[in-house]
Amino acid sequence: MTMLTERMREFVLDLELVVAAESRPGARAAEVAEALRGLLGSGDVLRPEHMEPAPDGYRQHVVHVDPLSRFSVVSLVWLPGQQTPVHDHVCWCVVGVLRGREEEICYELDEAGVPHQRSTSHNAPGEVCWLVPPKGDVHRVRNDGDSLAVSIHVYGADIGKLGTSINRVYPEPAGEHAHTGFPLAGD
Repeated sequence: MTMLTERMREFVLDLELVVAAESRPGARAAEVAEALRGLLGSGDVLRPEHMEPAPDGYRQHVVHVDPLSRFSVVSLVWLPGQQTPVHDHVCWCVVGVLRGREEEICYELDEAGVPHQRSTSHNAPGEVCWLVPPKGDVHRVRNDGDSLAVSIHVYGADIGKLGTSINRVYPEPAGEHAHTGFPLAGD
């Protein structure tokens, strides 16, 4: 666990215990969410290089991948207005906002697989949410604030191998703006 802050090392050890003890994806995500809440309020969570933005789209930094491929910790860094495409996931996902503000728009798919907005939430520092596929995990996330946003994501997969947690990208819903960037490969 090199290149981690002391607090992140402790968090990773907590995650190892959670994933070893709980195999049900929903229960695992709920327990990881509790651990992530504790991390967000502790200060000195990420190294500076894990909070570097990119000018052309949100940026993903792989912070840690479990040696047994059971989970990954990733930071996503967003400049104002940057957002994901509408997408779903390959695995459970827990997200906590470390800095800034993020808007999450959740969608339901109609019979033709077209997304329709279901709800919108605004997440501030310290707030945590989670998704467990395949139900209810179609969403878009964006920095709707006027400053840098940084969030920590814990995925139930090896993002080092997969490159992303995105399973499928959906067509842009009518009346919404196109996304402004995908994570940069190799980060």
